[in-house]
Amino acid sequence: MFKIRTKIFVHTALAITVLCIVLGLKTAPENIGVANALVYFKAGTEDFNRSAKTLQQAVAQLDSKDSASLHHARAALKQCRLDYKKIEFFLNYFFESSAFIFNKPAKVEVEEPYMEYQEPSGFQVLEALLFDDDPSAHGQTLMEQADLIQTSAADLNSLLYQFEAKDEELLESVRLELLRVITLSITGYDAPELKSGISESYQSVAAISAILQPFLEKNNAQQTTAAAKELPLSLQETLTYLQTHAGFDGFDRMEFLTLYALPLQEQLGRFIHLTGMDLNTKSALNYQVKNIYSSDAIPAAAFPSAVIPNAAMVSLGKKLFLEKALSGNMQRNCASCHHPDKYFSDGLPTSLAMDGKSNVQRNAPTLLYAGLQYSQFWDGRAKSLPDQVKAVITNPLEMNGDHQVIITHIQKDKSYIAAFEKAFPDKVGAAVTTDHLANALSAFIMGLNPRNSDFDRYIAGDHQAMTTDQVKGFNLFMGKGQCGSCHFAPLFNGLIPPFYKLTEYEILGTPSNDDFSELKKDHDRGRKDFFPISYYEAAFKTPTVRNVAQTAPYMHNGVFKDLEKVVEFYNQGGGAGLHLDVPQQTLSAKPLHLSDQEVRQIVVFMQSLTDRLE
Repeated sequence: MFKIRTKIFVHTALAITVLCIVLGLKTAPENIGVANALVYFKAGTEDFNRSAKTLQQAVAQLDSKDSASLHHARAALKQCRLDYKKIEFFLNYFFESSAFIFNKPAKVEVEEPYMEYQEPSGFQVLEALLFDDDPSAHGQTLMEQADLIQTSAADLNSLLYQFEAKDEELLESVRLELLRVITLSITGYDAPELKSGISESYQSVAAISAILQPFLEKNNAQQTTAAAKELPLSLQETLTYLQTHAGFDGFDRMEFLTLYALPLQEQLGRFIHLTGMDLNTKSALNYQVKNIYSSDAIPAAAFPSAVIPNAAMVSLGKKLFLEKALSGNMQRNCASCHHPDKYFSDGLPTSLAMDGKSNVQRNAPTLLYAGLQYSQFWDGRAKSLPDQVKAVITNPLEMNGDHQVIITHIQKDKSYIAAFEKAFPDKVGAAVTTDHLANALSAFIMGLNPRNSDFDRYIAGDHQAMTTDQVKGFNLFMGKGQCGSCHFAPLFNGLIPPFYKLTEYEILGTPSNDDFSELKKDHDRGRKDFFPISYYEAAFKTPTVRNVAQTAPYMHNGVFKDLEKVVEFYNQGGGAGLHLDVPQQTLSAKPLHLSDQEVRQIVVFMQSLTDRLE
């Protein structure tokens, strides 16, 4: 067990000035926090460099006949990660590409649309190999990764040559680091085997506290805001909680969030706002809300081709959603596959096709929260809701509509013309277009974000809204069950924190049948049909689990009829864990060792995510 240490950096104005001259740094006099942050970062890189050398030596000394050498290497990796977390806020904000070297996911990343492959590197690769059944079989790769970390760590201070920053940027960097703690670190997102996420969260919050000191001291001296007095106390209480509850599996994430982390986020945001240093250059988030679980924390306007709706547009979209004239046979509408009374799904494994007998290829997902993502369809082939709407209307198996025929029909209807002119007042007198139609439908769908579930009420302060088992299920979902490391808070879909600017795709090895004793391979190629590369074979977008209790059956092919089966599938390590040949599976094939009771508690937590629909 590692003893967590925090360093108190005592410095004088002269020492800071000398350091800045030596490093070639440029800091404006009014930036009271930047000079302090540079001193902190420099000291942090020294700690990180030392632990990187220790890790390099431990990996070099790995001996398949000496189990102690493996334990030593794992311990060295953990310490190196802890030291990295001291400077993560700075690296990820100011030098994002350099940060990727150290802490990228242990899978190939594909940068679209250029289709550039980013090979995995750093801590997460080392962790996966050190916890493999036979780490010694990966000796060369382990050494390469350890060398990469050490040489990169030794070179970090060169990044500071002629470095310039503003206090506003610095404050945004710590704001984002707190979000990493709230949404990623406590889930074990980047250290699932080491289970060091709580200790790492401590280091991140300690860094935030150190960086905020000059700002807090200035405000206390001027006695300007109550927030300057509340924030230090909240920081200390959060640090104490993390330090005294360092165990990963037993960590009470709900208690931590509701009593410490979310109030801290609110106080930090208020403090930054009151000091007049609000800045958002990195994230899709709305920083003006109380916390990440606030209903408008992720605004719809952040997403590509987002429609800026008005009430008339939403009303028109709702009417069009039920309009059968959008289909080629005048018998189907959007609600044929997305029933409002079935939480905008249809309850079928895969939806019925136009002929009413055959089926389309994939399951109809709920439209709730569908607008809050960066791609549409299971394979993400549409980049916006309007694009998806147009594609569905003309798809021969879905609605088989003809855009020109539909527009001609609508323009003969005076009530529709009036509704379109009210919805699009800047286009009054102009002909209705398919863009108008698609935008109106999108405006309606984008409004399907109720955020009024029992969970939402609980996290907002109503601690009678969830049962004890549901709260335990949330802790498992966000911890031991590793669900929250793919279904990211607060929408519990594939939007990746803390920037929320990417939608994640995963390869789970989903089978074509639900008999775990004799699974059969599903031949749906997923995103590979859209981008024909091997890394996308059977890759699908991570859907939201909000309202999932109402939208059975599950997965892209509707193969699992109930949530217990879904959770058990993950518990067994997905398709690869159940002995299917899935060489590119991104889900860990290792079992989670959830008990039957824990599986049930995760299920009842997901039931608490059910919204109340009008």
